[in-house]
Amino acid sequence: MTPIASLRRFQSARIAEFRESVIREMTRQAIQHGAVNLAQGFPDFPAPAELKEAAQKAIADDFNQYPITWGIKPFREAICQSYKRFYNIDIDPEREVTVCCGATEGMIATLLALLNQGDEVVVFEPFYENYWPDSQLSGAIVKHVRLRPPDWSFDPDDLKAAFNSRTRAVIVNSPNNPTGKVFSRAELIALGELCEEYDCLIVCDEIYEHIIFDGEKHIPPITLGALRERTVLINSLSKTFSVTGWRVGWVIAPPELTNSIRKVHDFLTVGAATPLQYAGITALNLPDDYFTQLSTTYQQKRDYLIAILEKNGFRCHIPKGAYYVMCDISELDFTNDVTCCRHLVENVGVSAVPGSSFFADPAHGSHFVRFCFAKKLETLDAAAERLEALSP
Repeated sequence: MTPIASLRRFQSARIAEFRESVIREMTRQAIQHGAVNLAQGFPDFPAPAELKEAAQKAIADDFNQYPITWGIKPFREAICQSYKRFYNIDIDPEREVTVCCGATEGMIATLLALLNQGDEVVVFEPFYENYWPDSQLSGAIVKHVRLRPPDWSFDPDDLKAAFNSRTRAVIVNSPNNPTGKVFSRAELIALGELCEEYDCLIVCDEIYEHIIFDGEKHIPPITLGALRERTVLINSLSKTFSVTGWRVGWVIAPPELTNSIRKVHDFLTVGAATPLQYAGITALNLPDDYFTQLSTTYQQKRDYLIAILEKNGFRCHIPKGAYYVMCDISELDFTNDVTCCRHLVENVGVSAVPGSSFFADPAHGSHFVRFCFAKKLETLDAAAERLEALSP
């Protein structure tokens, strides 16, 4: 048998520019160095007991086989009832909802279903790191619009300049990872006007919808009049219910778009875990107090972590939603964000994410690092103790 000289020639051209997830690499670094993990966005505290009991019961009741590929009907109905409850909007569970293996699969299924080679997608920057490879796999070209600190606003002229006859969609993540920005009604309306003018879609990642602070309000574009027919809404159980490993999410879209998304989803994963969909019904029907307390608790953790970071020389940009803090390290003695994060994980014992991983041009993020506060108070206390080493 002739030996293979090199396997590189078998690499698909569409992934040639892919790089490893920096976020997940920082978790591996945290494990390797025994560091407190404030990098990856997952809680280190238990999910609600009711959810775990519901999942256990569903397994015991033998809900263990393939579901209908776009989700069991009771869960789709619960999703629709949730949007009626919180946003007074009617969604058709039969024609407008696709249950996926997390919001991550929901996003790639959506882009593969709705984009063609050479289409353009507008993405706000800094951005969650999956959006660029998802666009590449779909054959799309990304146009970035900068969000600028401290309030992470965008220049309307920059946004307008990103649109043209090839624009097919704009991706909005609100509340935003990594900045914590919550897009306002006025910003979404302005964005919607451009989408109408250029006949394109809004793909909205709303995974942090219930984690919101300081009196801000999450506004789904799907609730804004004519945008109802232009919006693809992506969400999941992961963040709201502290079950990031369950991988149960959903996509809501007009029926014609849903038909396309369901076809791609079917051949990507067939379906999300059946017993966890049953547990999701319990999750979405938790009382109002659960959702109120969720934001209250996370806001307390946000404020605590910011106090820790500012005490140790980081300049924090206050997030209005999600569970991350973007920090400016310009006043600290580090060459760049990568050097800072390497020092933190190896020598201080705290893991963070280099800000450059959220920018198309790494230089634009070289003075930022991102910390996650979805952690137990004991975890944040441990980070505070270790970060004392950075104090002037």
